[in-house]
Amino acid sequence: MNLPNKLTMTRIFMTFLIIFVLLFPFSAMGINVPRIFVNEAIVIDIRYLIAGVLFILASITDFFDGMIARKYDLITDFGKMIDAIADKILVNSVLIILAAQGFIHPVIPVIIIVRDTIVDSIKMVAGSKGNVVAAIKTGKYKTASLMVGIVLTLFYDMPFVLWNVNISDFLLIVASALSIISGIQYYKMNKQYIFGENGEM
Repeated sequence: MNLPNKLTMTRIFMTFLIIFVLLFPFSAMGINVPRIFVNEAIVIDIRYLIAGVLFILASITDFFDGMIARKYDLITDFGKMIDAIADKILVNSVLIILAAQGFIHPVIPVIIIVRDTIVDSIKMVAGSKGNVVAAIKTGKYKTASLMVGIVLTLFYDMPFVLWNVNISDFLLIVASALSIISGIQYYKMNKQYIFGENGEM
């Protein structure tokens, strides 16, 4: 269990902490969750601010575990597997919760999760045939838009909401569109590994 893998496991722990903060029935247990009143129209549930901070910290561990693993040659098969799992449960769990609680449209997590499932399957098939599928720019832009969009959603789109500008929804829509585009690109780049050189299934 080297340092990058410890950081990845920390990200998984933070994910379950985020899930707990957002889903635990505090009111049913008689616990009053503090709220922040920005103005007459905006009431902020502090649980989402806490979840937003945890999400940012978890995302930072994602950056550093990969950087440290590459710099000090600490890449392991377990690390690659658990890093992919940690990324998916962090982002997908939060997207599903936000959709269930009415913060975002349900089509967003559906697109993101379906796309990731297809792309991961393509990478698995290509990898089994000795081809390493590298990340593409469209996918990186999708990830950046998605992560920032999630953070802004958890922070109630502050401070942009004060100016009646909805940046979080815009970024999540962009991320969804880029998910579809990058998914198609991954397919076109690797379809020979799926169907063979002659296009046979």
